[in-house]
Amino acid sequence: MTGLIKSAIILSAGFGKRMLPLTQIKPKPMIKVGNKALIDWVLDDLKKAGVSNVTINVHYKASMIIKYLRGRKDPKVIFSDETEKLLDTGGGVKAALKLIKDNLFIVTNSDGIWKKGLVPIINNLNLFWKNNKVDVVICLVKKENTYGYNGKGDFFLNKNAELIRPKKNETAPYVYSGIQIVHKRIFQDEKSESFSFNKLWDKAIESKKIKAIVHDDIWFHVGEPDMINFTSENLPQR
Repeated sequence: MTGLIKSAIILSAGFGKRMLPLTQIKPKPMIKVGNKALIDWVLDDLKKAGVSNVTINVHYKASMIIKYLRGRKDPKVIFSDETEKLLDTGGGVKAALKLIKDNLFIVTNSDGIWKKGLVPIINNLNLFWKNNKVDVVICLVKKENTYGYNGKGDFFLNKNAELIRPKKNETAPYVYSGIQIVHKRIFQDEKSESFSFNKLWDKAIESKKIKAIVHDDIWFHVGEPDMINFTSENLPQR
């Protein structure tokens, strides 16, 4: 069931400090895992899912990313320039809205790789979105299905697929996997400034405008150097 969503933004503006010293030389999205760069894993999967327009926000070593992706035609790539000021996850997407063609679009990080790829996730997000009147649907993964994640978990879920934040020092079973479907209306009351997507999620939780799917696959968070070889060795060829 690919093809419902045609637009996406890949968040690629961060400094990648946990990936030092590799990110002294190149931005994290350009670091290779297996036979291709992190950003290419995402772009190739978006293409397979029928996404034709991708916006990429850039800040750290922006010119390197722009030059690297200049020849990319499918999906079509355009850039949201944050070189003057880093806008965080929510502010970065807010600034890029004018470049995103559709009201409904995918937001994804570039440092997460799923063993079976993004296509089944995007299909599941599409289907769930059609059956639920919300502003955002995020994809979660069970903590035990993650590699490279060392936190206490991000969310609980109730029987209606609604999100519940853990209390301080509480352990939660689900981790945000870095991909979500978002409608532009979630940004309508936000100023053009730096802010985290967590601000939008918290408001949406309060107004019951956010839900989640849990995808049953293995998720590699490639956030530190030791995850590069591990992920490469444990990914199937595709």
